[in-house]
Amino acid sequence: MKSLKYVFGLGIAVLLFTSCNKDFLDRPPLTSYVDADGQYWRNEDDIRMFANGFYTNFFNGYNTSFTADYTPVRGYTFNDDLTGKNVQSNFESSIPSSRGSASESAAWLAQYSGPTWDFAWVRKANILLDRVNNIAKPNISEEAFRHWTAVARFFRGYEYSRLVSVFGDVPYFGRIVKEDELDTLYKDRDPRGFVMDKVYDDFQYVLANMKENDGAQYLNRYIVAAFISRFMLFEGTFEHYHGLDAARAQKYLELAVQAAEIVMNSNKWNFGSDFKSLFTSEKLNSNPEVLMYRSYDAALSITHCIGSYSNGTEVVGVDPNLVLVKSFIMNDGNVWENSSNPNATDFTIDNLAKTRDPRFEASIIDKVNPASATLFYGYKFASRDAITYIGKTYPAAWGSNTNTSDAPVIRLAEVVLNWLEAKAVLAEYFGGAAITQGDIDLSINAIRDRPLDAEAIAKGVQKTTHLMLSSLPDDPERDADVPALIWEIRRERRMEFLQEGFRLLDLKRWKKIQNMDFSTNADYFLGPWVNLPVELPTALSSGTIGKVKVKKSDGTEVTWDGTNQSDMVGYWIVQGAVNRNAFSDNVYMSPVGQSQINDYQDKGYTLSQTTGW
Repeated sequence: MKSLKYVFGLGIAVLLFTSCNKDFLDRPPLTSYVDADGQYWRNEDDIRMFANGFYTNFFNGYNTSFTADYTPVRGYTFNDDLTGKNVQSNFESSIPSSRGSASESAAWLAQYSGPTWDFAWVRKANILLDRVNNIAKPNISEEAFRHWTAVARFFRGYEYSRLVSVFGDVPYFGRIVKEDELDTLYKDRDPRGFVMDKVYDDFQYVLANMKENDGAQYLNRYIVAAFISRFMLFEGTFEHYHGLDAARAQKYLELAVQAAEIVMNSNKWNFGSDFKSLFTSEKLNSNPEVLMYRSYDAALSITHCIGSYSNGTEVVGVDPNLVLVKSFIMNDGNVWENSSNPNATDFTIDNLAKTRDPRFEASIIDKVNPASATLFYGYKFASRDAITYIGKTYPAAWGSNTNTSDAPVIRLAEVVLNWLEAKAVLAEYFGGAAITQGDIDLSINAIRDRPLDAEAIAKGVQKTTHLMLSSLPDDPERDADVPALIWEIRRERRMEFLQEGFRLLDLKRWKKIQNMDFSTNADYFLGPWVNLPVELPTALSSGTIGKVKVKKSDGTEVTWDGTNQSDMVGYWIVQGAVNRNAFSDNVYMSPVGQSQINDYQDKGYTLSQTTGW
């Protein structure tokens, strides 16, 4: 199978597709185009070259070098799963001076998990759509015409889905706007529902017209269907939980189900890979769970740093906390409070690795690690071999910005969990068909049936018992407004997607942003149960007197005073950790910059500020 390679040509980003042995596929040596007088858009090669420029913006994977935009571990660090030392990162509290851009670089807003106020990619998608319809159409087959129209509409819908998730109402541009069309260029925001209805229409066209196969790692009907299930689940649940528009919520959720079933019913992918291999393999071309991935190659100077920031030595700054860890299901299928396992209440890391769902052991090093603020060190994106180099010199694969492990871009686990949640919400609130045990078996239980790798088995890790509708876990931590089944679906997402970038967006669409208020649970500031004199004696030094603290089971805090080694046993207290500043519901959406509002005013137009700002 061929894999994605990202390089930049002259004036356009070009994807070079190579075989598994990294040999270049034969293709015309085009790196630029002339968009005039019929010199371009002559055939599918020309169209593909232009379309390839979208890939690095939308399918970031682990990004490149030290770039953190849209990356796991280093990019998505703002959510309730992670805690840092001292004051937690605050939400935005004032209108920025500027939030605009006209750049095609992948500029993003980490606190909102999406793009800045930038419509360059919308325009680029409209250019592709216009040229396919008005120039290339006579030169290509009808099937190719419909396919490339679908590609353009998919990218437009993709970008608008992200813009709406960040800003809510945004101006909608369904065509190329000329520079002298000021009334259109400076139009105010269109309502969120109007924009997402346009996206819905684009996605319906995409699913009906995109090719099932356009070559390995190029967009096809299954890949776009997977993404559509993501965006429609987000918008459908956002509309529902925020009480915006019930009819739209139902429509979008039904499309999420339809799109996911296109992937699931194809039987082209399965859960035949162990969890660790999904994120640490040099090649994902044969992984049966991955629909699309980004490939890296040192010979082409296409490398990343995400493995390095999971290698046990590098400091991320915010790390898994005890609230997250307590949310992991026991491998007997129960929450820890109700488990029959005699070690259920033992929160030492080595015990957690053996008693919790296997994704815990595959995601968090099974011993305390001082490079983590919480001592829970996430290593989901580094191989087991990588952490054997702690205290030594790392090889290029797991050090610096020279990592070459492939990045999954979208995979089957997300599709089936999108599908199950959309169906569950439709059943619970919109009169949809009730969830069956068969639905659970096709999704959550299929995920839990993944094979374990040999190292996990050797440690005593066990697969988690199936989730049964007849005996759902009785979680005392469940929010009163969330039904038990939907709560378990949310738990499965939390375990499955740890550090991948979904958590903040999930909190926003569920209207649970108040989870980011750490005053609601003291466990946000805690790590594992640790015997410091035995497990981390270096923490008890003259330089840490008055700083290192543990918390006993009864809530008593003990501070290291230089003499009380034997008493330094308990839950690790993150040093200096305190809650972030107070925030309100306005943080669900980003404000527009004042300079963008001023720019409208200078032209005689009005740009409305985001509601609540």
